[in-house]
Amino acid sequence: MGKSESQMDIVEKSTKSGKKSWSFVAIGLAVSLLLMTCAVVALVILYASSRAARIVLNMDPTADPCKDFYQYACGGWLNRHVIPETSSRYSIFDILRDELEIVLKGVLETSEQGDREAFRKAKILYKSCMNESLIEQRDSLPLLEALMVVGDWPVASADWNKTKEPHWRVEEKLSIMNSRFNKRVLIDMFVWNDDRDSSRHIIYIDQPSLGMPSRDYYFNGGNYQRVREAYLQFMITIARMIREDRNVSKDDSFVQEEMEKVMELETEIANATTPAEERHDVTLLYHKMTLKELQEKFALNVSEFNWTFFIQGVMSSVNVQVDPEEEVVVYGVPYLQELKAILSKYSASTIQNYLIWRLVIDRVSSLSRRFKDARASYRKALYGTTLEEARWRECVSYVNNNMENAVGAMYVREAFAGESKRMVRDLIDKIRKAFIETLDELQWMDEASKEKAREKAMAIKEQIGYPDYILEDQNEKLDQEYANLNFSEHSYFENILENLRAGAQKSLRKLRERVDQDLWIIGAAVVNAFYSPNRNQIVFPAGILQPPFFSEHQPQALNFGGIGMVIGHEITHGFDDNGRNFDKDGNMFDWWSNFSATHFKEQSRCMVYQYGNYTWELAGGQNVSGISTLGENIADNGGVRQAYKAYLKWLEREGTEPKLPGLNLSHKQLFFLNFAQVWCGSYRPEYASQSIKTDVHSPLKYRVMGSLQNFEAFSEVFHCKRGTAMHPAGKCRVW
Repeated sequence: MGKSESQMDIVEKSTKSGKKSWSFVAIGLAVSLLLMTCAVVALVILYASSRAARIVLNMDPTADPCKDFYQYACGGWLNRHVIPETSSRYSIFDILRDELEIVLKGVLETSEQGDREAFRKAKILYKSCMNESLIEQRDSLPLLEALMVVGDWPVASADWNKTKEPHWRVEEKLSIMNSRFNKRVLIDMFVWNDDRDSSRHIIYIDQPSLGMPSRDYYFNGGNYQRVREAYLQFMITIARMIREDRNVSKDDSFVQEEMEKVMELETEIANATTPAEERHDVTLLYHKMTLKELQEKFALNVSEFNWTFFIQGVMSSVNVQVDPEEEVVVYGVPYLQELKAILSKYSASTIQNYLIWRLVIDRVSSLSRRFKDARASYRKALYGTTLEEARWRECVSYVNNNMENAVGAMYVREAFAGESKRMVRDLIDKIRKAFIETLDELQWMDEASKEKAREKAMAIKEQIGYPDYILEDQNEKLDQEYANLNFSEHSYFENILENLRAGAQKSLRKLRERVDQDLWIIGAAVVNAFYSPNRNQIVFPAGILQPPFFSEHQPQALNFGGIGMVIGHEITHGFDDNGRNFDKDGNMFDWWSNFSATHFKEQSRCMVYQYGNYTWELAGGQNVSGISTLGENIADNGGVRQAYKAYLKWLEREGTEPKLPGLNLSHKQLFFLNFAQVWCGSYRPEYASQSIKTDVHSPLKYRVMGSLQNFEAFSEVFHCKRGTAMHPAGKCRVW
C-alpha cells in the first residue's frame, strides 16, 4: 500500500468519536481534523490523477494495441516531444537525467560553511568548468603544454624528425598515455577482475577503441561515409590550428597529407579489429599467458616492441613491479596478430601523429570556443545535433562522472527518499522468487542445471540507492577517495588531467589488491541499473528510483511494470548469453550440462532471428543485429515476464488495487503500459545509424514490441487474437 493511502486510512480512523456531546474545543478539533482529512484526500487524488494523466498523455488511444503496442503506449509522448537541437536522442531516460542534472546544478552551486572536503573539491571542479572567460583567455596553451609530455605532435612541429624521432619509443608513448592520460591507443591494456578468479585482479590486453564510434564508419557508405569525411576534415582543421598557435610556418598541403596518412593508419587498425558480433563469447576471448609468452607470440616490429617494457612503464606509475613471468589475459588475439604488419608499414611520425590525435580529440570540449566550432560539422554528421548543451549541463555531467560518490552524496541528501531502499529490496526479493519459480516451467533445462541456476539467483547481491558511508559525516572514507586530487578554480584543463591521472592510477593500483566485493561500481546520481557478472551483483542507483519507474505513492502495477521490470532485467543478465558463463561467485565456469547448454543456444537462436528481422527505417533501413543485442533482449524478455509473475503473486496476497481516475484500464493492463512507456523515445537518423552498430540494446520500440510479442499473458490481458502483430503464432522464450 502506498504512503498516501495509509495516511488517509489513519486520519479517517482517528476522526471517529464515541462521544454524544461536543465541547467548543472538541468542535474546533473536529473541524481541524476534517480539514486535514480533506487535504489528505485531495493529496491522494492529486497523486492518483497525476499518474493517470501522465499515462493518458503518453498514449495514442486511436492505435490498436494488438497491432502496434508501442504506438498505443507511446504515440502521445512521441507526438508531444521534439528532440532538442542539443540532443541526438530524446527519451524518458533523457528527461529524467535532465531533471536530475537540475538538482545537481543546485547543490554544486551552493557553497555551505563546513562543507566536507569531497564536496568542496567537487564544487571547485564545477566552478573551474564554468569559468568560460578564463578558458577562452587561456585558449590552446594548456593543450600545447600537455602535448610535450607525450612527445609532441609531429604534424604541428617544425623539427620533430630531427629532435624527437631519434629517441622515440612507441612503448614509452603508449605507457605515458595510459598512465598519465588514461588513454589507451593501439593496445588496450587495463587491470580488471580475473574472469576465472573473481577474488583477484589481472592485466588484460585487448584491441583498442577507435576515433569514430565503430569500425563500420571506416568502410560503409551513406551516412557513415559523410561522418568519415567530416572526421578527416576535423583532424586537418585542428592540426592546422595547433600549428598556427605554435607559430610554425603555414603548410596546408603538408598537414592534409600527414592527417590523411593518420586516417589510413586508423582505417587499417579498424579493419584489424574483430567486429562486436564475433566477440560475444567471453570464454573464447580469454587467453591467459605470461608476459614472456606474450612477447614470443606477438612481437611487434615497431622499434622491436618490448611488452614487458611497455607494461612496466604503465605500472611504474603506481610503483608496481612486473617481470616476464607476470600473468596477463589476452582478449584481442586476432587483432594482435594483425598489428605487427600494420605498424611496419608506417613511419614513427605517422604513428605519433595518430597517438596525439587520439589524445587531442578527447580534449577539444575542454578548450576555447574556436576548437568546439572546429568540431561542429563532425558533431552534426555524427549525432545530427546543431547546438551544444548548455555549459552548466556539460559541467554537471563532467563532475558527476568523475566524482560520482561526492556528487551522489549531495544528490541523495537533496532528493532521495530513504524509505525507497526498503521498498525496492522487498521488490527484489519478490522478483528473485519469481525467477526461481519460473525455472520449473522450462522444458529445455535439466534439473541439475536448474539447481545451479537457483543457487546463482539466490547468491545475487544487491546494491540499492547509494553506499551508506557517503552520508556518514564522521566516516572519512568519502574524503579519502579524493585525497590525491588538488583542483584550482582557475585551471579547468589541468583539473581534467588530474582526474585522468587519478582514474588511471586508481585502476592500475588494484593489480596487487584483492577484489573489494562491496565496492559500488557506479555512483548514486545515475538514471540506470547494472549487473556485474564478475561480482554476481545487481545495482540500482538512487537516480532511477523515481517515477515512472518507482514511487511509494503510485500503484504497484506501475512499480512492478517499471522498476520491477528493471530488477527482473538485471537478474536475467546473470543468465543471458554472457552472464551464464559465470557462476554464483562471479567466476567464469561452465556449470551447465551439455543438454541444457545445447538447448539454451537453440532457445537463444530464436531471439537472434526474431530481433534480426526488425528493420529500422531511421537507420537507413538496416536490420537490428540479433547477435549483438541478444543479451539485452534475453534480459528484456525475462525481466517483464518475472515482474508480471511477481505482480500477480502480489495481487493474490493483497487484493485488487483501486483504479486510477479517468482510466478505463485494468491494473494488469497498466502494468504493461508502464513497462512500455519507460521506453518512449525518439532518435535522430544520424544517431540511429550509430546506435544500430554500437548499442547492445535494441532500439526502444523493438525492446517493447519484441518482449510483448513473445509473452502470452500480454495477449490475454489486451485480448489480442492469435495471428495479430502482437500475438504471433511463433514465440521465443529463454527464461
